[in-house]
Amino acid sequence: MGNETVFSRFAQTADAFADHAFLNVLPETAAIYGIEAGEVSYREMARRVGAWQDVLRTAGYDDGHRVGLLLQNRPVFIEIWFALNGLGASVIPLNPDLRLSELSYLIGHSEMDAAFVLPERRDEVALAAHQAGNPIQVIVPGEAIPEIDRPGRPQAGGCAAEAALLYTSGTTGQPKGCVLTNEYFLHSGDWYRDVGGLIDLRVGQERMLTPLPVFHMNAMAVSVMAMVTMGGCLTMLDRFHPSTWWDSVKRSGATCVHYLGVMPSMLMGAPQDASDKAHAVRFGFGAGVARELHDPFEARFGFPLIEAWAMTETGSGGVISAHREPRKTGSHCFGRVTDEVEIRLVDDQGADVVDPAPGELLVRRAGPNPHYGFFREYLKNAAATQEAWADGWFHTGDIVSRDADGDLHFVDRKKNVIRRSGENIAAVEVEAVLNRHPLVRQAAVAATPDAVRGDEVAALIVPRGGPGDAETAAVITRWCLGQMAYYKVPGWIGFVDALPLTPTQKILRAALKDQVADKMDKAQCHDTRALKKRQV
Repeated sequence: MGNETVFSRFAQTADAFADHAFLNVLPETAAIYGIEAGEVSYREMARRVGAWQDVLRTAGYDDGHRVGLLLQNRPVFIEIWFALNGLGASVIPLNPDLRLSELSYLIGHSEMDAAFVLPERRDEVALAAHQAGNPIQVIVPGEAIPEIDRPGRPQAGGCAAEAALLYTSGTTGQPKGCVLTNEYFLHSGDWYRDVGGLIDLRVGQERMLTPLPVFHMNAMAVSVMAMVTMGGCLTMLDRFHPSTWWDSVKRSGATCVHYLGVMPSMLMGAPQDASDKAHAVRFGFGAGVARELHDPFEARFGFPLIEAWAMTETGSGGVISAHREPRKTGSHCFGRVTDEVEIRLVDDQGADVVDPAPGELLVRRAGPNPHYGFFREYLKNAAATQEAWADGWFHTGDIVSRDADGDLHFVDRKKNVIRRSGENIAAVEVEAVLNRHPLVRQAAVAATPDAVRGDEVAALIVPRGGPGDAETAAVITRWCLGQMAYYKVPGWIGFVDALPLTPTQKILRAALKDQVADKMDKAQCHDTRALKKRQV
């Protein structure tokens, strides 16, 4: 890669595929954002990026500047990102759902130098910066760009340069800033281009659709860079809309789609239609599809859902995916490692487990550079970086099992394992069962202290068809006893209007634990422990 950057790869592709579509803004997305619908060619995008570079260069943006972007999934996000990258600056994508205190933390911690934001968020971001002790220029795209009032930082060049600072979702604590280089983004594009199997991209022909936010590594590093690398066209929705999803898929001409685990469940809830297979999609790429829905979804809609594993920290340097048959659908299988990736599965003492016993997944790049394609470091947190890379392996915190064929199966996050009477219980496994019950719209599970058993399983449920009560809790519990081992069944059930979720629809585990504790303290959970008995 050498001196290659995100910008230089885009520029090269724009030269080769000038008349091809790069972005496609659907009418429904355009209406929500108040922007123009239609396709944006590589030539037009190159013109826009060049225009941004001219004004940013004149304003003094240079190597090592860090610039926040709070712009949602709009084309202008990519325009400014590519322009700044070509000038040697780094971007900090900002989650639009963050509010004052959260924005203040990110602005202060990152020491960002400026931010481009939506007009309705300008005052809030400016106030957050003031409270952080880092007053910055807060700019609305389309307005005049003042000269930047601070110098950049010393910065490596080419593929080693910092390209972005992505903050983790902070599901279990304060968000960490992952420093991502140009190499990180370039390799994501390369991986998608070269992986093969069911992911067989065709140069200049693919059309990808994603509902995921561009401030997330999946959309920013994987979707965008895959299309830039292949000369393809990307459709970014503002978010996932179940009722209009298939219309968007068909109108976009998508040949591949990215998904979250909750999406297949919602789509399968719609009435079957003769046009379910009337689309051009060849595969879906994502993670977390419910076991019992994997095969039925593929049979109904006519394309494979390719499950994969990765983290912001690993990027595509440590990605593992089930892109070759047999995929072992319906078992949370995400494939096996290739020659480019090495893994270990270890117990709490760091010793390798004996298959098929589950253990924490450790991963690194094979070859002389175990960090290749991974994040560079956690900003200002050398201790956390060192801990994550203890003994030369990246410790993922994910519990995984490996079967006799070498295929890997996701179990749960290490911190989400509930220890009840000596039994390890995966929260996601219990949640998957609960979410199948017709009275359950959505469920989340956490541990609650138990004087006898150490921990007990507590479930918070968003009910379907009316408010939940003690009888509803008992009905759900008795049903669960026929679906899984008795000790995994919730001993406490509380009903809530909503669960704490990230913008990518993941459960905020730290907030969930607080919510469970609050419901228990207020005696607002139904005690179902007496129903938990071994089934004969």
